[in-house]
Amino acid sequence: MTDSLWTRMKEGLKRTRERIADGFEAYIDFSAIDEEMFEDLEAVLVQADMGVQTAERVLADLREAVKADNLQGKEEVLAALERVLQGVVPDDGGRELNLDGDPSVVMLVGVNGVGKTTSAAKLAWRLKEAGHRPILGAADTFRAAGIEQLELWGERAGVDVIRHASGSDPAAVAYDTINAARARDCDVVLIDTAGRLHTRKNLMEELRKMCRVMEREIPGAPHEGMLVVDATTGQNALRQAEMFREAVPLTGVLLTKLDGTAKGGIVVAIEEQTGIKVKYVGLGEQVQDLQPFRPADFVRALLGRR
Repeated sequence: MTDSLWTRMKEGLKRTRERIADGFEAYIDFSAIDEEMFEDLEAVLVQADMGVQTAERVLADLREAVKADNLQGKEEVLAALERVLQGVVPDDGGRELNLDGDPSVVMLVGVNGVGKTTSAAKLAWRLKEAGHRPILGAADTFRAAGIEQLELWGERAGVDVIRHASGSDPAAVAYDTINAARARDCDVVLIDTAGRLHTRKNLMEELRKMCRVMEREIPGAPHEGMLVVDATTGQNALRQAEMFREAVPLTGVLLTKLDGTAKGGIVVAIEEQTGIKVKYVGLGEQVQDLQPFRPADFVRALLGRR
């Protein structure tokens, strides 16, 4: 990670890091490496929204490391904690988009208000900058404002948007976007979708239908099922992953608003409890503020270590 990206990641996690650091200073006596210290440390991790289950796993691994290496003092314990967290959120590949289709299809799903539409356009911009030829499909036909928003962001990103009238069949939008991609020699199709949970059953059926239509047009599509999650929602993100897995094969998480929350620990919980890798994080409102997720840099930024 470049120095500028490191700085943005560190700044983005400032509130979470401050919560953790404040907890270290206020509640934990590192001079006594005992069960009370571990319990206090677990409370700090839970407050950063890792959740009880994930914090317990992290602390179990940390206990083993402390015992095996006879660790003493704050610096040795925190260095071990960094290694444990990097084991939970490993830098072992699998975070790149699968772009092996012809064209490749990336389907973005998530509840309303998490930033799917802007994320779709930001991802399109990143792909265009990398030399790809993306096209956007406005399949959230439930919201006329959503269609208009995607068109506006598509203009900013310099990427074409395929749209139908408000209320149209979302699967028809996906179908037309794929065929427009073929006609315009585009190699990546990005499909924005609805997220209205008050009609959850209908929404999931709608998403399943879209997947069937896309797979019929391009075997293996969608090649990426990207769950867009608002980092400020914390543990609710786990429930969202569970719900959308019913309809879409989820292959990655795009985490928005990481720069505005004290709940950055949710990244660790998502990976530990769902097995779905975080692939991108949003660190601002500009089109270039969507960044690939780098686990080692995230853990260091989370703990304030370089």
